[in-house]
Amino acid sequence: MRELILAINPGSTSTKVAIFRGSDNIRQKNLSHSTEELSKFEKIADQYEFRKETILNWIKEEGFELSQFIAIVGRGGLLRPMPSGTYLVTDKMIDDLKIGYQGEHASNLGGIIAKSIADSQGISAFIVDPVAVDEFEDIARISGLPEIPRRSLVHALNIKAVSRRIAKKINKNLNEVNFIVAHLGGGISVAPLKNGKIIDVNNANEGGPFSPERCGGLPVGDLVKIAFSGKYTYKELKKKMVGQGGIVGYLGTNDAREVVKRIEQGDEYAKLIFEAMAYQIAKEIGACAAVLCGNVDRIILTGGLAYSNMLNEMIIDRVKFISEVEIVAGEDEMLALAEGALRVVNGEEKAKIYEDEVRI
Repeated sequence: MRELILAINPGSTSTKVAIFRGSDNIRQKNLSHSTEELSKFEKIADQYEFRKETILNWIKEEGFELSQFIAIVGRGGLLRPMPSGTYLVTDKMIDDLKIGYQGEHASNLGGIIAKSIADSQGISAFIVDPVAVDEFEDIARISGLPEIPRRSLVHALNIKAVSRRIAKKINKNLNEVNFIVAHLGGGISVAPLKNGKIIDVNNANEGGPFSPERCGGLPVGDLVKIAFSGKYTYKELKKKMVGQGGIVGYLGTNDAREVVKRIEQGDEYAKLIFEAMAYQIAKEIGACAAVLCGNVDRIILTGGLAYSNMLNEMIIDRVKFISEVEIVAGEDEMLALAEGALRVVNGEEKAKIYEDEVRI
């Protein structure tokens, strides 16, 4: 009997996999891939057969058969701008995932692997709320420089999932609420949701608050000077901004727990940097409140950093005048993927077709 859902979430050096019966996670594993194994492949897309075989071996080791699965769902990748939702993985989507339409990233493998496994069983493969989700209002696309429109690249999977949960908690549908959601992780996305749609967001790689390892928004004139100083190549400067920026740039660690420990031991500089991050997050939340004209049903703090009570308190002190704050720590991406597929399997939602929703 087909009743299980397989969720696949590829990362740079590992692939998270989970098996769900309904919304119950009955097996989960983080399948690690060594640098030596991955170095054999020229492009990320070339890894898909290797990663697929690793997943199939894990399923067999756990005592499951592919004939038990009703659907396969993968993490969405850097596709063309698209509305939020659960999407059927189509051939055109696979083409865009393979070329990395908005960039190469391991998440592009999610839909590729999901469809390959699903096709072998004659079942459907889905992706859910990829980072390419774009629900911007036109006014949000204006940057101030005509050559550079603002783009929507956002932690949509977790933002939408926690928004649905909090909407349910306050007895409303997602399309009835205005939320500000701050996804606090290695990168930080702060988004205003108007009637459940993400109508604006900072690009977590290039703007908004700095994070444990990303620089956030910078004084653009000074950045241009550094870029033309001859001190860095493009690749080196990009790495400095994403990977070596933020807290790791100031304090040499991207671990918030280590920073909190230093603060508790009396490190005033660590406290200043940590509070500066909270300050920038709160300021971005305030900007989102302006986008929503002050009509905010809830502020939601989510992601891995939301486990830090110290950080939460620093943020809440500055934003509690706007609205009540909900904390949903962590990012249960596997459950969010399974829930997206379940909404289609159970007939609560119709799967969207990539070709119908984006400009091909």
